[in-house]
Amino acid sequence: MAAKLVVGNWKMNGSVEKNRSLVSALLQDEATAGAVVCPPCVYLSQVRDLIAGSRLRLGAQNVSRYGDGAYTGDVSAQMLAEFGCRYVIVGHSERRALFGEFDADVAQKMVVAVAAGMTPIVCVGESLQQRQQGDAVAVVLAQLQAAKELAGVEVLQASVVAYEPVWAIGTGVAATLLDVAQMHGAIKTALREWGAGDLSLLYGGSVKPEGASELMALPGVDGVLVGGASLVAAQFVAICRAAM
Repeated sequence: MAAKLVVGNWKMNGSVEKNRSLVSALLQDEATAGAVVCPPCVYLSQVRDLIAGSRLRLGAQNVSRYGDGAYTGDVSAQMLAEFGCRYVIVGHSERRALFGEFDADVAQKMVVAVAAGMTPIVCVGESLQQRQQGDAVAVVLAQLQAAKELAGVEVLQASVVAYEPVWAIGTGVAATLLDVAQMHGAIKTALREWGAGDLSLLYGGSVKPEGASELMALPGVDGVLVGGASLVAAQFVAICRAAM
């Protein structure tokens, strides 16, 4: 059985001292080996140096869809790769909702990330209204279909997909195990039909240590994308242990 992938999305949190303390605590437990931490881009260099020689891996939270050039405020895929990033999150619901990113933007970011040697973590998910209307599966598969058609099957095959129900992110409300199992089953079926059945599928909706073992025991759950709990060493370590 392949190892479960645990990814910590720090979002817009951290400081030089907080990062040092958090990473130091993570490195003291072997359960974090193979896990990914995604700090804000201004701290990538610091965190890269802190995890040097360990089995913790570095990821970024976002990437420009453009290469080098006059794109003030953007960070290119080549820049992230140069700083040691192996993964990059693309299409997070907060980027879609707060910054107006569309499926085409997500697909372009996937393409540049793969070209730079990184693995995109492609986020998909539905809103509470879409779920209540019975459209959850259709919405999520449409997002994935757009990624496949706009980025290409080869790029999708080189990616990781993270299902994150928007209504369960940062709300403290988690999807039920049945919710997760049904959605992951639908996603896995579609990916197999598209020839991308081997890629990892993560769950990413308010993941906490409590219930993490049961969550990752579900068929089709290949790991987790962790938000707030990734900022608390004891919680992130507990989730990594559950992944073992």
